[in-house]
Amino acid sequence: MTLPDTLLCALRPHFSPESLTTEMGERLPYAYDNSRRNALPDAVVFPTTHGQVEVLVQLCREHRVPVTGRGRGTNTTGATVPVDGGVVVSFERMNRIVRIDPDNRLAVVEPGVLNGDLQQALKPHGFFWPPDPTSSPWCSIGGNLACNSAGPRTVKYGSPRENTLGLRAVAGTGEGFRCGTYTSKGATGYDLTRLLIGSEGTLALITEATLKLTPKPSGLRTMRATYRDVGAAARAVARIMAQPVTPCALEFIDDVALKLARDHGGDTVPVAGAMLMIEVDGEPDTLPSAVDAVSRAARGDGLEELRVAETAEETLALWSARKALSPAQRTISPNKINEDVVVPVSRLPELVDGIKRLSKKHDVLIVSFGHAGNGNLHVNLLPRDDAERERAHACLAEVFALVIALDGTLSGEHGIGLVKREFMPLALQPATLHLMRNVKAAFDPEGILNPGKLLP
Repeated sequence: MTLPDTLLCALRPHFSPESLTTEMGERLPYAYDNSRRNALPDAVVFPTTHGQVEVLVQLCREHRVPVTGRGRGTNTTGATVPVDGGVVVSFERMNRIVRIDPDNRLAVVEPGVLNGDLQQALKPHGFFWPPDPTSSPWCSIGGNLACNSAGPRTVKYGSPRENTLGLRAVAGTGEGFRCGTYTSKGATGYDLTRLLIGSEGTLALITEATLKLTPKPSGLRTMRATYRDVGAAARAVARIMAQPVTPCALEFIDDVALKLARDHGGDTVPVAGAMLMIEVDGEPDTLPSAVDAVSRAARGDGLEELRVAETAEETLALWSARKALSPAQRTISPNKINEDVVVPVSRLPELVDGIKRLSKKHDVLIVSFGHAGNGNLHVNLLPRDDAERERAHACLAEVFALVIALDGTLSGEHGIGLVKREFMPLALQPATLHLMRNVKAAFDPEGILNPGKLLP
């Protein structure tokens, strides 16, 4: 679509020429995200205040123009691709850490603050914000909240939903509002904060977040366990999660992933049927007993080797396989399909076995790894040509069906976006989807916020 001149004229008094662009070259970087899907916006706006976001949404609603909120575009589902054109709202200039309040264990931030920058700012205070996606040096807090993006530490500390106290936002009506509290307890009305988190910008645009902080443990120990096969490793995950000590990271890497990582990263990567990377944190005097408890659970039928890092250098060496995975996959398939399904931890062995069967059935290379402590597996299909791409999409539908049959769900932290939208009826009943559409209509009656995403 082309933006109406009347809308541009109405916007210009509120945005400087540097904050509102319709130039082709300046719009192109905002046409795509890490999903490799793309659609060109008609304009890009860079607000710096909550009031500007209110005005923008009000005027776009009046002219029935789509509005797509955007952080740094690191998501893999197409959630920030402006499929209907319109205006992309980039929050990169709303990047202030408004307040760090250690006494009340909270921080108030704007949505454009980078996750990694926030963590650095919190260090001198002895705190951290638990969500830690792999992209944390580059992804924004607003994007983390929009997709409920989490990372390895979720197994112990929870996702953004469990670590956010309140939000300030602008609904699709153009009305600004606050929800949540500045306190760790609250029972006042509906929990709109948790509703907005993970809604992918389809209900409201977040302009400020009050985040719940956690004291940073002073000790950390890393373990690496290798197993005869993926089934033995998956069963070990269930044992580890069934005992009292919760690890702060529990990562699973299958045999295909290990081979790829070894080919790319060298012989520091072990040869095994599967591997677990385990981290335990806490105070130094409690760590030895925690490591012992987790080690006992990790041992069992199929264990080949269990190593505990004693130094920072050993820790880096043990993590070498995980670090080598992403570049190794890119060398095989620039068109990899990266999904992040979740099943109950006790059903992880069935999921891993099922994925192996589907890989063989469809003759598609599949690499599986991820946050096993949550049952959150990253299933990466690696098609190398058009024929394999076609088989991969057929395989993916069966992967999702398997996940639902195992009482799982379509995404743990990537979200739905464009990529998984068509599969939503697999995961949710018609009545549930109907209620979600009613919620969408209440927040965004004209449907201008991030159209074409999440709901089928």
